[in-house]
Amino acid sequence: MITSVLVANRGEIASRIFRTCGELGIRTVAVHSDADENALHARVADTAVRLPGAAPAETYLRADLVVKAAVSAGADAVHPGYGFLSENADFARAVVDAGLVWIGPPPEAIEAMASKTRAKELMGIEPLGDVSESDLPVLVKAAAGGGGRGMRIVRRLEELGAALEGARAEAASAFGDGEVFVEPYVEGGRHVEVQVLADAHGTVWALGTRDCSLQRRHQKVIEEAPAPGLPEGLAEELCALAVRAARAVSYVGAGTVEFLVAPDGRAHFLEMNTRLQVEHPVTEAVFGIDLVAEQIRVAEGHALEERPPRARGHAVEARLYAEDPASEWAPQTGTLHRLTVPDGVRLDTGYGDGDEIGVHYDPMLAKAVAHAPTRAEALRKLAGALDRATIHGPTTNRDLLVRSLRHEEFTAGRMDTGFYDRHLTALTTPTPDPLAPLAAALSEAPGASRFGGFRNLPSQPQTKRYAMAGEEHEVHYRHTRAGGLEADGVRVVHAAADLVVLEVDGVQRKFEVARYGDQVYVNATSLKALPRFPDPTAQHAPGSLLAPMPGTVVKVAEGLAVGAAVKAGEPLLWLEAMKMQHRITAPLTGTLTALNAAVGQQIEVNALLAVVEVSQEDK
Repeated sequence: MITSVLVANRGEIASRIFRTCGELGIRTVAVHSDADENALHARVADTAVRLPGAAPAETYLRADLVVKAAVSAGADAVHPGYGFLSENADFARAVVDAGLVWIGPPPEAIEAMASKTRAKELMGIEPLGDVSESDLPVLVKAAAGGGGRGMRIVRRLEELGAALEGARAEAASAFGDGEVFVEPYVEGGRHVEVQVLADAHGTVWALGTRDCSLQRRHQKVIEEAPAPGLPEGLAEELCALAVRAARAVSYVGAGTVEFLVAPDGRAHFLEMNTRLQVEHPVTEAVFGIDLVAEQIRVAEGHALEERPPRARGHAVEARLYAEDPASEWAPQTGTLHRLTVPDGVRLDTGYGDGDEIGVHYDPMLAKAVAHAPTRAEALRKLAGALDRATIHGPTTNRDLLVRSLRHEEFTAGRMDTGFYDRHLTALTTPTPDPLAPLAAALSEAPGASRFGGFRNLPSQPQTKRYAMAGEEHEVHYRHTRAGGLEADGVRVVHAAADLVVLEVDGVQRKFEVARYGDQVYVNATSLKALPRFPDPTAQHAPGSLLAPMPGTVVKVAEGLAVGAAVKAGEPLLWLEAMKMQHRITAPLTGTLTALNAAVGQQIEVNALLAVVEVSQEDK
C-alpha cells in the first residue's frame, strides 16, 4: 500500500494531487525550483525538495534529480501530474528502476502514444510529408507534450519554414524534444475528447466526452462534460474508439483520447494523452469520482468495478490566466493579492494570497468548476461565480471567461475552435463601471468613515484622478456642512475605506474597495490612482519599442544592429515568457537608433528594448 507520494510537478497540478493524498492519509513530497521555493505546492506538502535553478529544463524536466528527490525524501511512489515529465517513458522506467511505484501507465504504453507521430501510425494515420498549396491550411505540432506549445497554423506555403523553426524551438524548450510534424488543419472543428481509466486486470472505463473547443493559441480555456450537441451516436462511437486505443497498448491508469470533430460530423483522431488532463475535474463532477484517488488505487493493483458510475448532470470548467487577452494574450506578472470565488464552485489553484506570479511557468492561476443538473444551469452558475470573484493582482482573463460563458453562440452549443478568432474583439472590449472612480475617491476621502459629524462651512470641491481601462478619469466630491459627502447626481449613502454605497435614481449600489499602493480595486474594476500632476519624465519618444511583458530574450533578428533599416511589423526580437515565445516587431518603418536587448537578457515589462526613428526621406 502506498504511504508517501512525490508529485513530479508544480503549482495547481501538485496542489490538487496533494489534496487527494491528504484525504487518503498519504504523506506528500513536493519538488520545487528556486523560483518556486515559496510556492503554494511547496508550502502545503509534508516535505519539499529543492531542484536548483529556475528554468524547466534544469529543474522539473530533470528526471534524474526528481527520482533522487523521491528516494532521499523516503517516498514510495511518484505521481507525474500533467505536463513536464508526465508522458516521458524513460522517466517512468527510472522511477520503477529506483524501486518506486509509478502512478501512471506502463512505459511501453507511454512510448506508443506519447509521440503524436507514433500514435497516428498506431491508429493507421500518416502525417503529411511534402506540403503543397493544395494541402493548406496545415497545422505544425510538437510530437511530444501538449498545451499548445510547439503548435502553429500555416495558411501560406512561404510561412511553413518559419512555423517549423518556431515550433521546434518552443517544443524543445517546453518538452526537451524538438520533433514536430504536419497534419491537415480542420476549419470550424470541435475539440472533443474521451476520458479513459483502466486497471491491470483488463477493465477499461470510458468516462464520457468532454468538449474543449474554446481555445487560445491552441490551449484550452473552457471545457465541459459531456460534450453538448454531438450528432446522434457519435459520443458512443468516440468512447468505443477510445477504449480500443487504450486496449491496443495495454493501457493502465488515467488517459485521454482526443478527436477533432469536423462540421460534417466526421471525427478525426488527434492523439492519446497518457496522463491526467487539466480538465479532469469536469469528468469527476459528472461521474462523482476522484480520478487521482482512482489512479492511486489502480497503481496499488486494485481492480475497477465492471462498469463506471452513472453520469449525472453537467459540469463546466474555466481556466483563469494571468494574461491580457486584448493584447495578444500577453502574460502578466506581479503579486496576486487575493483570489476567492463564491461557495458552491470548485477552485483548484497553485497560488495563495500574496504569492508572486513569475515569468518561468504557465500563466494559469486557477481552474473554476461548476456542476449542475443541466448545462444551462452549470453555465449560469460558473459565469455568476466568476463575475463575483475577488481577483486582486495582475490583469487576468476573468472578463473574457464571463462573457464567453454568456455568449449566445456558446450557450447554444454552436462553438468551435475558431470561437476566439471570430469574437475576441467583442469579448475584450472594456466595459468598466463608470461609478468605480467616484467610489475609489470617496473611500479615501478624509473622514469618510465618520459620517454624521458637523461642519460649519462647506468645503471646497476635491479632485481625484484614476486610470481605468486605458483612460484617465477625473472625479469630484465635497464635504457637506453635516459632515457627509456629496457628488453631482449621486447620493452618498455610506463611505468607508473598504465599502462605499451610492444611490443613483433611487437605486443603491454597493462598492467593495481594496487598495494596494496606488492600485485600487472597486468590485471587479481595477484602477490606478494617478498623481495630481503627471510626471513629464515618464514619456518615451515615438518609435520606442517597449517590452509588453517580462521575459527572457531568446533571439535577436540576424544582423540587427544600430543603424539598420527596418520595416513596420518586421520581427526584431523574440521573448520567452511563461513557456511561450512572443515575437516583438518594429513599431514603424525607419532606422534602428537604439538596441537595449541581447540574447539571454532578463527583461522587465515596459523596459525600453529598442528605438526606431523615421528615416529623413520618409518624413
